[in-house]
Amino acid sequence: MTYQDTVAASGRTIAHAGLGWHGIQPEAVARMRLQNRFRTGLDIARHTAAVMRRDMAAYDADPSAYTQSLGCWHGFIAQQKIISIRKHFGTTKGRYLYLSGWMVAALRSDFGPLPDQSMHEKTAVPALIEELYTFLKQADARELSLMFRDIDAARAAGNEVEAQRLIHAVDQYESHVVPIIADIDAGFGNAEATYLLARKMIEAGACALQIENQVSDEKQCGHQDGKVTVPHEDFLAKIRACRYAFLELGVEDGIIVARTDSLGAGLTKQIAYSRTPGDLGDQYNSFLDAEPVDAPAPGDVLIERDGRLLRPRRLPSNLFQFRSGTGEDRCVLDCVTALRHGADLLWIETERPDIAQIAGMVDRIRAEVPDAKLIYNNSPSFNWTLNFRQQVYDRWHAEGRDVANYQRARLMDACYDDTALAVEADDHIRTFQRDAAERAGIFHHLITLPTYHTAALGTDLLARDYFGAAGMLGYVRNVQRREIREGIACVRHQNMSGSDIGDDHKEYFAGDAALKAGGAHNTMNQFAA
Repeated sequence: MTYQDTVAASGRTIAHAGLGWHGIQPEAVARMRLQNRFRTGLDIARHTAAVMRRDMAAYDADPSAYTQSLGCWHGFIAQQKIISIRKHFGTTKGRYLYLSGWMVAALRSDFGPLPDQSMHEKTAVPALIEELYTFLKQADARELSLMFRDIDAARAAGNEVEAQRLIHAVDQYESHVVPIIADIDAGFGNAEATYLLARKMIEAGACALQIENQVSDEKQCGHQDGKVTVPHEDFLAKIRACRYAFLELGVEDGIIVARTDSLGAGLTKQIAYSRTPGDLGDQYNSFLDAEPVDAPAPGDVLIERDGRLLRPRRLPSNLFQFRSGTGEDRCVLDCVTALRHGADLLWIETERPDIAQIAGMVDRIRAEVPDAKLIYNNSPSFNWTLNFRQQVYDRWHAEGRDVANYQRARLMDACYDDTALAVEADDHIRTFQRDAAERAGIFHHLITLPTYHTAALGTDLLARDYFGAAGMLGYVRNVQRREIREGIACVRHQNMSGSDIGDDHKEYFAGDAALKAGGAHNTMNQFAA
């Protein structure tokens, strides 16, 4: 409904209630309703799933229409990110949030900082989703509150044309509530545990769940060693569990992101069950590192391959090992299988940001599933500067160009920053997302842990200056002055925390008797200019 329709509907409700409600203002009710558009997390999940589906269709039509997100570990950080996007670009279209299991483990666990090994409380994940959306909804309420005050000011000045323009702007208002791609790790247990957690995450507002094909009890960060994958049937059961959770809750277009860690995972905990030669189990087992057996020994685990009995290589950890060099083949099989059994998007965890490597796998996947699309982790675990400088170095060397002035292993050194090689590498970093979207089927680019690093860097710089010779100037010059001049909304932190919204409510509730915080003596007025 439009603003005026909502006011009219509120007026009818109040009139029907009789004289007892005579102190309730229809326009105030309408404003509060518009400030709380999303009543439940399921409202959010349905809305944002539709947003993502439209964006996926737009990307299929034009690969330059890729989407992006940054990882957030607190509601305030998510809120400020979306406010900044609105300020700089005028729209949130194509911009999401990513909820990283790594950051939940490192920053939101009651155990304290933990590695990314699914040791944190799984309830912390839906709790953080709910927190992120609480802050995004508050950003809506705050901005609409400012718009409502402008409407009142225009009316008070007798400028009805401006008031109507502002009312039209309210009707066209774009919410800060954007999709969250939420990391469910390896499901925190069996398929039933995955379903139960998925349901909680969806109820909190998640429209997209990212699940990986590692074993739950041996789960590792995708950029660490020791990763152990599961047979496809085990993983597909968890994908189906997520889909059932979406359908049960009425989020029929919820999105499942199937992540494969096979490129860097050389181990499996179990041999896949195979019914017939060439089935999924047999294909999974075909990658095992195995040796011929003439006479089985007691306790041997054997498989048959091409009519021969083989003993898979088993480690002291009781894990089985894959053959070296099979990672890409396993990734392709994982991706095709996941898409054919209910996944919507893919995530291939790689060891470096290399478009040619990703595109090579995607071409093979798309030969089987033409509309395959990826989410890609532009990870802070990569040394982007060194990787891209080395890529340029290798290309120049292959082309016969002179690289005598460069030492490949030392290309991170600042002495190379202004060289032609470094400039070319930086240009490739700048266009990486666009190029990968067009060449490698990447629909969504995200950085998993950016605000972890920005918080650490910003705090380090502030501590250095404030506790050093600059003293208070270290804060004023490097924080507050920049906030003011760059139009950072939270420089008026009382307003950002909801003080003015509270004043609006006090006026609705108590009229002229309201005791407001935003009067002449509020020091926030110093920032009005």
